[in-house]
Amino acid sequence: MIFGYARVSTQDQNLQMQIDELDKFGVLEIFEEKITGSKKDRPALNELLKVLRKGDRVVVYKLDRISRSTKHLIELAELFEEKGVEFISIKDNIDTSTATGRFFFRMMASISELERDIISERTRAGLSSARARGRQGGRPKKNEKAIQTALKMYHSKDYSISEIVKATGVSSATLYRNINKTVGNEKDGMKNEG
Repeated sequence: MIFGYARVSTQDQNLQMQIDELDKFGVLEIFEEKITGSKKDRPALNELLKVLRKGDRVVVYKLDRISRSTKHLIELAELFEEKGVEFISIKDNIDTSTATGRFFFRMMASISELERDIISERTRAGLSSARARGRQGGRPKKNEKAIQTALKMYHSKDYSISEIVKATGVSSATLYRNINKTVGNEKDGMKNEG
């Protein structure tokens, strides 16, 4: 079965030109969508992916009609390959039933994998370099002096939490976390004495 997928980004755009091209190509059923390409959830595309069987073909007018990004396009190509479905983009002259079409998608997949590896490698190198300089990853620690001031204000019972937060710049979450630590430490001290 030859399926088509046609999409435009807004409700006032017209799908007719894509539909005409898909009809000329011999598409038997067209899944139509008027939704921005950046949306992850596309009901018509999801429906198309559910009905595909081995030996089917998916035809689009252009690659950017079906995919949000290169990564998404590669994911779709891998899904089509797993299902034994051929993929054709009319304007981009891509047809995965040909050796050239399959080569194109494999090259894209390899480039994507290389990009992921490079990002991962850079992240690891950056963390390693930071550790060598004595820095740890994660959020920066709040100024210890500010936390101690906030705790003193809290224990004095003269200030509300919002007043303490405003005066010290310590967030209420950080303040409560440190209050709980001091309460826990006091309990541990009492157990050790008894």
